[in-house]
Amino acid sequence: MGFQKITLCNLFLSVLLTSCNLDKNRENTVDAAIDSIQKQYAPDKRVALFQIDAVKQGQKTVLQGESNLPEAITTLHNVLDERKIDFIDSIQLLPASELGDETQGVVNISVANLRSNPKHTAELATQATLGTPIKVLKKEGSWYYVQTPDKYLSWVDAGGITLMNPKRFEEWRSQDKIIFTKTYGHSYNAVDEEEIISDLVAGNVLGFVKNIDGFFVVSYPDGRLALVKDKEAEDYSGWLQQMNRTADDLVATSKKLIGVPYLWGGTSTKGMDCSGFTKTIYFLNGMVIPRDASQQVNTGKPIDSISNFENLERGDLLFFGRKVTDSTAEKVVHVGMWIGDNEFIHASEMVRISSMDPSAENYDEFNRDRYLRTKRILKETDERLINLAQTPIFKD
Repeated sequence: MGFQKITLCNLFLSVLLTSCNLDKNRENTVDAAIDSIQKQYAPDKRVALFQIDAVKQGQKTVLQGESNLPEAITTLHNVLDERKIDFIDSIQLLPASELGDETQGVVNISVANLRSNPKHTAELATQATLGTPIKVLKKEGSWYYVQTPDKYLSWVDAGGITLMNPKRFEEWRSQDKIIFTKTYGHSYNAVDEEEIISDLVAGNVLGFVKNIDGFFVVSYPDGRLALVKDKEAEDYSGWLQQMNRTADDLVATSKKLIGVPYLWGGTSTKGMDCSGFTKTIYFLNGMVIPRDASQQVNTGKPIDSISNFENLERGDLLFFGRKVTDSTAEKVVHVGMWIGDNEFIHASEMVRISSMDPSAENYDEFNRDRYLRTKRILKETDERLINLAQTPIFKD
């Protein structure tokens, strides 16, 4: 009798251990699948959302989390089906249903501050200027989780955008536009310029209504009407058509921003960080480039990585940071733009010009010592580089 009890106990223990091992293997398989799909579809969390967890409930696996990538979710389903793993899909696919049909938006103020979390004390992640179209993904309190044309994900407060349904958004996109080209200025209520409607910065895009007495009559995304001096702005379509994006244009634009203060997360003429500066230069010349230096370095054509500055052309982007070693990976932390004569322009404390020449008064030994490589993006074709003349972001 004792022997039989021991045998039954051993059998029960064996079955229990086998079941536990199967459960563990199942969990490992699901986690591995999630990890693999995340690396495939959302390797950069700044521009793609795939935050999925697997939770065990009895003999089933519950998939929880959220994503704005329907193809990635479908791929995960297919992988789990192929491996005969029972699962319950509780993933929230964004845009969230609570938004209704208002899943589009347009920046409604001169510069919207986009933050890493839904609160004003959170880190400034980036900025978006007036007229920028955005995808609205979800809402938390008075904050919206949005994605900009360069695919950057961040939070903006309700005061920074005007929500639109698809019909209203297409009406806005199809409307004639003007682009503000002065570094800083205002829109007004009347031609006497006594009453200001809003401040404006270079790159702001507004709806065009008509011309009157040296002004553009313009409309804001929220319907406000205002006057903008026609010598401080241009017809958007005409601006694009005459855009040739030469190295001379890039250098001229960059020098107009000398002295603009450094602002972490800034991408406007009110203040900018290093990559926000290069991004602004190219945007004002008809191109949308990635937000961060560590993203910009992955675009364009390789030019130099051995400090052979003779090969550089004006408009090339120089990247700086930690060099690769046997124990550490390369890390890009700074970017500037080459302007010729051994000089580059960059946002460091303020927008300034520095030199790679040790004999120059503006020699930048610190950045010369951490120089990594140079990339050329002017005239280059890359899916991460958006040519506004070819891709109608602001106007159909």
